[in-house]
Amino acid sequence: MEAMEQMMAVGAVLALLAGTLWWLRRRGLLGVAFPARRTGRRLESLERLPLGPQHTLHLVRFQDRALLVVASPGGCVLLEQAPMEHLDQNVIREVRR
Repeated sequence: MEAMEQMMAVGAVLALLAGTLWWLRRRGLLGVAFPARRTGRRLESLERLPLGPQHTLHLVRFQDRALLVVASPGGCVLLEQAPMEHLDQNVIREVRR
């Protein structure tokens, strides 16, 4: 009888975990674990690289452009911008090497 109660408790915890993950994903709060779907949005964060405690490098897609932005406590600075198709070709070239 005790083993059955333990199995039911484990099942309840797993069901609660699955329900919480589903709810977080529906709310868009779990975008890190699952890749975001490409929608008709004009602005999308593609990658983020922390450089230090207060400095971060961001790769952002804005419409058909890729923007490389550095963020610091003093503000944000645009480092580079390029067409998205240029970025996609370079990424494919790097993967093939």
